[in-house]
Amino acid sequence: MHIKILGPGCKKCQLLLENTQQALATLGMDASIEKVSDYAAIAALGVMSTPALVINERVVASGRVLDSQEIAHLLLQA
Repeated sequence: MHIKILGPGCKKCQLLLENTQQALATLGMDASIEKVSDYAAIAALGVMSTPALVINERVVASGRVLDSQEIAHLLLQA
């Protein structure tokens, strides 16, 4: 599983990263996590509002910080 956290590196982006790591730990899942801060790369994925979460090259959320339970639910669906 490949996960991307999209955003410029702000406080909200960091919180989304931490919540994602917590969700993975809770589920006992292993995944690679990539932080993407390049605006061209973010726009290429069709994201106009950050932070955003991408699971296996599919944008699953943008413009808000998901809590770890919401992320766990999305991870199980992926």
